[in-house]
Amino acid sequence: MIEVTGLTVAYGPVEAVRNISFSVAEGTVVTLIGPNGAGKSTTLNALSGIVPLKAGKIVFDGMDITRMSAHRRVSTGIVQVPEGRQVLAGMSVRENLELGAYRRPAKDIAQDVARMEERFPILGTRRNAAAGSLSGGEQQMLAIARGLMAHPKLLLLDEPSLGLAPLLVKTIFEIIRELRDEGQTILLIEQNARQALAVSSYAYVIESGSIMLEGSSEALRSDPNVIRTYLGQSV
Repeated sequence: MIEVTGLTVAYGPVEAVRNISFSVAEGTVVTLIGPNGAGKSTTLNALSGIVPLKAGKIVFDGMDITRMSAHRRVSTGIVQVPEGRQVLAGMSVRENLELGAYRRPAKDIAQDVARMEERFPILGTRRNAAAGSLSGGEQQMLAIARGLMAHPKLLLLDEPSLGLAPLLVKTIFEIIRELRDEGQTILLIEQNARQALAVSSYAYVIESGSIMLEGSSEALRSDPNVIRTYLGQSV
């Protein structure tokens, strides 16, 4: 579905991402794992059009989108759920959901809101509450639901478990598994490498802006370097 070649992103003289290439097949979950500051979120922001490329090419669904604006990329089907959730705290849960579908016909939005409230019952219960009053886990569910409101072909998830209690982390990854089983294409950025490798089919390890290792998630789960560095186990 998406093919990235030679992606390079710089902030001034500093190259945060250097000449990386990767792809995500339709209907799969692919994960990028790596330490803080490795360039994972920058990579997602480049795919979304939030940050410009210094070099490289992005082809999505057969179309070159390298120079396409961020809002047009949403129309093509690329939707990002940002790190830190970033819900609109002063607006209601329902208003946040509706804004997720801002590029779609108004007649379709109410039906999709109902679907999101069915998938995430707490959002239906709290539909009129300010989004900022939700717990961290509830806000993450709202952020994912808001992304799904746009009917994404490719869903970009940036650190969905960040800052959540272990029980809520389990819930979020159950949601990701459900989406995967329904055929949703997902590119997942996640520091919780164990969970990321368990839910994905293919993985890339990124360090200091470069891809150092790639392979099936099953193979990387048994790789001694991944075990030692990312899974917290001795070999």
